[in-house]
Amino acid sequence: MSVLRLFHGSTEAVSSPQIISDLRGRDFGFGFYTTDIAEQSKRWALRRALIKYRNGDESAKGIVSIYDFDDQHFDELKVLRFQEANLEWLDFVCRCRSNPDYVHGYDIVIGKIANDNVGETINFVVRGIMRKEDALQKLRFQQINNQICFTSENALRYLQYIKCEKFALLTEGVDR
Repeated sequence: MSVLRLFHGSTEAVSSPQIISDLRGRDFGFGFYTTDIAEQSKRWALRRALIKYRNGDESAKGIVSIYDFDDQHFDELKVLRFQEANLEWLDFVCRCRSNPDYVHGYDIVIGKIANDNVGETINFVVRGIMRKEDALQKLRFQQINNQICFTSENALRYLQYIKCEKFALLTEGVDR
């Protein structure tokens, strides 16, 4: 039994995580997205804060909420794990991003994140501009980080909030 330390980057502390369901395509569908990489969550939080700052919020800060998840609960949940960005992962992400009504039935999905560079490649596949095989070849040269998506209330109940950390946005030289 071990405890996973997970992180969620935002512009607010999230002590009570909820399934986020909006119309934007998400890699693993609607859910609450975390990572096991602290620096990745900080970058995401500061990116979100920069957007708020550019929209007039002078006090925007990046906030990383920190959680523990006891991995013994994986046995109680329906979990899909992608060890790498392969064809199965790409098919799943394309399905989730292209169809907001798609429901996969997993409690937790673990795999690589389609960041901006990766996301553009996936959008080419979804739109039929690029073959899946070519996309995977291109993705082999990308550094792709991890994400753990909690997609059910059942899974969220095992996520224990620990604390949050705030990061000031450095705005010197930033265009609005």
